[in-house]
Amino acid sequence: MLFPVPLVRGSLVRRYKRFFGEVLLDGGELVTAHCANTGAMIGLSAPGSEVWLSPAGGSGRKLLWNWEMVRVDGGLVGVHTGHPNRLVAEAVRDGRIPELAGYETMRAEVRYGRNSRIDLLLEADGRPKCYVEVKNVHLKRGTAAEFPDAVTMRGAKHLAELAAMAAAGCRAVMVFLVQRGDCDHFRIAGDIDPGYAAALAKAMADGVEAICYSCALDLEGITVHRPLTMAL
Repeated sequence: MLFPVPLVRGSLVRRYKRFFGEVLLDGGELVTAHCANTGAMIGLSAPGSEVWLSPAGGSGRKLLWNWEMVRVDGGLVGVHTGHPNRLVAEAVRDGRIPELAGYETMRAEVRYGRNSRIDLLLEADGRPKCYVEVKNVHLKRGTAAEFPDAVTMRGAKHLAELAAMAAAGCRAVMVFLVQRGDCDHFRIAGDIDPGYAAALAKAMADGVEAICYSCALDLEGITVHRPLTMAL
């Protein structure tokens, strides 16, 4: 995924009300950027952090900037939760996620379950449908990428619906996408959300598959880069 226009650098003044980031651009202008990330963003929102913004496209936007990345310990971390579905879809098309190879068609945001939409639905003649749910990961503790960084009842609901698809004879795959490149394995943050940890364990026992990939990030764009081992 390439950014269509160059990103603009600034210094984070504060993140507030979850959806807003006040940023002092290098040119001296103080702006408010939209923060698409609803999580706690542990370790990613310290005042003074170097952040990178993209200009918001489309008419009618009140906020003219989107918060894309933050530099932490010398590396870039993607914080825009609107990107992972697209990143995984691109990687599947390019054959960079072998676990999801061999399907003829891919559709996004298909209705399923109880009033939900699956992130990606992969289909091919002679194969069961493959329901793919994507979760953005940005929390790092030690050398591990962890999910979630806040309690997510919605995430637990998605796992239950994936398990129902597996019970119906379909494939159901949970993809954890780490928008940073400085982690060497993945684990569930059970101390933050024990309910999600239990829900994932049950879903996997019921046939849901779980995989994790990390990303390579630079100021030009973000790509799915390599698999991470999972310590579950």
